[in-house]
Amino acid sequence: MNLHDFNSAPFPAATAALSPCVDVPRWSEEIAAARPFASTEDLVSFAATAAPGWTEAELDRALQHHPRIGERAAGTSTEADMSRREQSGVDTSADTAEQLLAGNRDYEDKFGRVFLIRAAGRSAEDILTSLRLRLNNTPDEELPVVAGQLREIALIRLEGLLHS
Repeated sequence: MNLHDFNSAPFPAATAALSPCVDVPRWSEEIAAARPFASTEDLVSFAATAAPGWTEAELDRALQHHPRIGERAAGTSTEADMSRREQSGVDTSADTAEQLLAGNRDYEDKFGRVFLIRAAGRSAEDILTSLRLRLNNTPDEELPVVAGQLREIALIRLEGLLHS
C-alpha cells in the first residue's frame, strides 16, 4: 500500500491496513481519522504519539500476535511475514537459543505475557541481555517498557507497509 492509497481508502479499509502493524484498534482508528497525510514521514510522526497510554488489555491483545523471541511466526498473514523479517537477523547459537527459551519462560511466568522487544537490528546476545535486565522489573515498571517496544515495532512495520 502506498500513502495515496492509504489516504483515499475508506475508513474501515484504512484501519484494517494498519492492524498488522499493531492490533490496537484505538491506534488504527485515530490514525485513519487524521488522514490525509502529506508524507509517509508525517504519518509515522503522527503514529508515534497516536492513542497514548495503551491499556493493559490493549497490550495483551496486541501481544497475542507476537511469537517468542527466537521462534519464527507461523502462517501466511501479513503480521507473520513482518515478524519473520524482524527476527531474521536473530541468529543464535544452540547455547544462546537455550538461554532465550529459558528466559522467555521466566518472563512469561513472572509477567504473564510474551517477552517483547524490537528484534530488528539487534543481536541475539543483545536481546538476551535485555531480557535478563527486564526480569528485574516489577510488573508496574515493565508495562511501559512493553508499550514502548510495541510502539517501536508498530512504527517499523508502518514504514515497511507504506514502502512495500
